[in-house]
Amino acid sequence: MIPNRDIYNIKQFKAKMNKTYKLPLILEPQTEGGYTITCPLLPDLITEADTLEEVVPNVSDALAALIEAYEDLNQPLPTAYYSIRTEDRG
Repeated sequence: MIPNRDIYNIKQFKAKMNKTYKLPLILEPQTEGGYTITCPLLPDLITEADTLEEVVPNVSDALAALIEAYEDLNQPLPTAYYSIRTEDRG
């Protein structure tokens, strides 16, 4: 149950960091090469990659930085974080 539909507890989300996330991503090819990557569930998640092989590591780094930024600003995570499906790694 979601205690407050507008926020998500950062500590609960960070506890899931040892999981694999399944995020819908939009890869927009850039004229100069590479891709701009966004996520419709997480509008603040924006990153770039020069190759398709760089997409997953770059998105992982961007997601970690986004969570850290929310924590540094003492801001709750958006409700959309609840809809992210995870699988145990390993």
